[in-house]
Amino acid sequence: MQLESLKMFCDVVETGSFSRAAQLNHVTQSAVSQQIRALENRYEQKLLSRSARQVTPTPAGERLFRGCKEILARFAEVEQEIREQATEVAGATTVSTIYSVGLHELNVVQKQLLKSHPKVNMRLNYRRNDQVYDDVILGAAEIGIVAYPQPRAGVDILPFRDDKLAVVCAPNHTFASKTKVSVTALSGVPFIAFDREAPTRKALDRLFREKNIDINPVMEMDNVETIKRAVEMGLGVAILPLATAHAEIKAGSLVAKPFAEGPVSRPIGLLIRKGKYLDRASAAVLEAFKQAALLPQDD
Repeated sequence: MQLESLKMFCDVVETGSFSRAAQLNHVTQSAVSQQIRALENRYEQKLLSRSARQVTPTPAGERLFRGCKEILARFAEVEQEIREQATEVAGATTVSTIYSVGLHELNVVQKQLLKSHPKVNMRLNYRRNDQVYDDVILGAAEIGIVAYPQPRAGVDILPFRDDKLAVVCAPNHTFASKTKVSVTALSGVPFIAFDREAPTRKALDRLFREKNIDINPVMEMDNVETIKRAVEMGLGVAILPLATAHAEIKAGSLVAKPFAEGPVSRPIGLLIRKGKYLDRASAAVLEAFKQAALLPQDD
């Protein structure tokens, strides 16, 4: 069995397509089919379920997929260790991040990285919170970024920074003229919320329950950008990380107000697969995160 066969199998599972896997490996679709058939003959059972629309792994295929991902990731690490004989740090590191951090808070990390290691490239994958964990565990990303990090098997968590949260509204909203807004003032006010599975939504729901506040979500969205657009249109107010709204606040399309009860923030954490060897490029990216965390945040 060759590593190329295992990679083709993993590519078919991840893309759900023989033709796409063939493109990724620069071979014909027939060649991919032959490799998969050889694996199924080896294990004497079906590894993939084929339908008109998509290819999905069988239970045996799912087990093989997870094992193959670990083997391929470890092989890539060994190759990288061998290649890292040069003194100059160079290469690419994949970082899976939730949208609200990746789109608005990583410029400072990029600048730190460019300053210290100009030949290291940080590639960003924008994912949902739970998908970031999967990417790190399966080796699809060297580093993950999530809000409200939770312990999970196979993952180490490093604190990054705390995001300041604020009440965000349109300039013509009654909140816009206030110096601060109390959490209790949100009761009954049309509210634009994150979707129910988002960790930030769950944390805010806990806060509202603790304060015995009845919130009226008129819209639920999984993307901070669409939430901002809805607030700009006057459809409601929202609670957002302040860093995600700097551009709109500067442009005058949104207004942000601190909480009367005092600062409210959400923790941001970095995820690393437990026991994973970080090559020099990934270590440089991680160090850039650590340096960026020491810098003051904009108010």
